[in-house]
Amino acid sequence: MMETEAIKLFKCLADKSRLQILKSLIKEDMYVERLAERLGLTPATISFHLKKLEDVKAVTSYKEQYYTMYSICQEVFMANILDIIKEESDEIQEQKQREEAYRRKVISAFFEYGRLKSIPAQRKKERICLEEIAGTLETGRVYEEKEINELIARFHEDFCTIRRDMISEGIMGRKGNTYWKK
Repeated sequence: MMETEAIKLFKCLADKSRLQILKSLIKEDMYVERLAERLGLTPATISFHLKKLEDVKAVTSYKEQYYTMYSICQEVFMANILDIIKEESDEIQEQKQREEAYRRKVISAFFEYGRLKSIPAQRKKERICLEEIAGTLETGRVYEEKEINELIARFHEDFCTIRRDMISEGIMGRKGNTYWKK
């Protein structure tokens, strides 16, 4: 089931009358007048709700003698909600673009001429700045403390705080006086 179909189905199911109709149709197939009598609603109201349920493929209809019979479409309700949530979304690319735009905005706000103006107070913004600094480090290379201090000092004079924050954020590893980019 596609994400848009799932949204339409969930919206449709957020109505007590429609749920009552589905509960009745689980027991047996029925026609409009019988559903109206059973649920105490008018045939017009039942028809309105059945049309909504048909639009989301929750019920199907077929002709039997003089009546249009309605039955529940069980395949729709067999879908696992977790599978629907895990399914690739149309919005994932848009989310990535928004995240990248936010990242660029933070970097332009906190960096000037390649140096960090100030350490952000918000953790998410600080993480973005730390990742930007860590981008200059080579992956797999082991740095001595003096060497890492000099590299970080190019970005900000408080290299101790930045080094400590990079370790606590899991961006950089440390053992004794040696450091490496994770």
